[in-house]
Amino acid sequence: MTVERTIFGTDGVRGVANEEPMTVEVALRLGQAVAYQFRHRRRHGIVIGKDTRLSGYMLETALASGICSMGGDVLLVGPLPTPGVAYITRGMRADAGVMISASHNPYQDNGIKFFDGQGYKLPDAVEQAIEAIMANGALDRQRPTAQDIGRAARIDDAAGRYITFLKSTVPEGMTFDGMKIVVDCAHGAGYRVAPAVLSELGAHVIAIGISPDGRNINRGGGALHPEYVSRIVREHGADCGFALDGDADRVIMCDADGTVVDGDAILALCAVDMQRNGELAHGTVVATTMSNLGLILSLQSLGITVVRANVGDRYVIQEMRAGGYMLGGEQSGHIIFAKHSTTGDGILGALKVLSIMHQTGQSLSMLRAVMQTVPQVLVNVPVREKRPIGDMAPVASLIATYEKELGARGRILVRYSGTEKVARVMIEGERQEQIRKMADTLAGEISQQLGI
Repeated sequence: MTVERTIFGTDGVRGVANEEPMTVEVALRLGQAVAYQFRHRRRHGIVIGKDTRLSGYMLETALASGICSMGGDVLLVGPLPTPGVAYITRGMRADAGVMISASHNPYQDNGIKFFDGQGYKLPDAVEQAIEAIMANGALDRQRPTAQDIGRAARIDDAAGRYITFLKSTVPEGMTFDGMKIVVDCAHGAGYRVAPAVLSELGAHVIAIGISPDGRNINRGGGALHPEYVSRIVREHGADCGFALDGDADRVIMCDADGTVVDGDAILALCAVDMQRNGELAHGTVVATTMSNLGLILSLQSLGITVVRANVGDRYVIQEMRAGGYMLGGEQSGHIIFAKHSTTGDGILGALKVLSIMHQTGQSLSMLRAVMQTVPQVLVNVPVREKRPIGDMAPVASLIATYEKELGARGRILVRYSGTEKVARVMIEGERQEQIRKMADTLAGEISQQLGI
């Protein structure tokens, strides 16, 4: 039977903790379905990691119970960045991995995302298959008993393994001695790992956002609020700073002056470095539909091709794998280096930039100048439903009018978030005042049609 995806969004399952679909009942069924889907061996293992949210405890227990009830063994790693869970999954040769996190969302939300045995996020078809398993009664027909019930064990050295891996991505013999670096861990999953990696590589580390209490994840800092790390960099006279999100799979940086360096700029400077070193396969970078037009224009002027994928780092990775590309990412700070990782990795992205600074002797402000940003405005509109944009004549008419007015030197993108009830209006153009007025008018019309 064919079942459309109703639980999964663009990045796993997400919602308010203890409300549908983020309930223990759904989590238990998801655990059962994933164990059923990945039952490659009589006794198979599934890794479970989480960020620092209060609700992580109940969801971790529910998922583990579901997996064990279907004969799967559970490997618990505790709080660990999403890319760390992916790394442990493939390193332990597990059948699958699970990360409990709502990424950049506030603490009352949570989410569940899955990896296959190679550490890649599941494609839409596999998520659809998991939903079908939950719906077709298969889980009720196959309940192991006696010695076939699974067990759970804790992997105590998971963080240490991941730290060792991260250090291995820095060129041999290189240290960051003499560099003063601020890192904002957003009270999230990277609160132990990120400062440890930098310290072990010799940097003078100023760590903030490292006191999680279950409720302060992403609050007032992290990748969503880079102004915080920027202020600390200026106050301490640091060489640069970087901010992670709740599950540490994205990074936003700032230079010594506190100027924010977003994912597009990080992608651009890494692409130029990889091209110079002959490491940029097919001379191509994968970005997304939300990437700034300036990224495309800047890299094209240097002979680098940019391929756009749908928003979401798993879609970027799918495009990278299909084309054999080595670098991809998003404006939001997901940066993927195919040589090292299977998913966005905020700490790895920062280490790559720090390595380039060290090797070239250039400051981050010099390196980021490779990309000239085109003025861009992004407005988020809360909506009660996600009606097709083309079905709303006033909205479609406005888009057509503005696209004609902007011509080839501008761009309009209106899309719904895959993880929240939000419409995103993004407009790029040469004049900031013009595109701001357009974006506000368009957002107002969407709110008129779909507003809460």
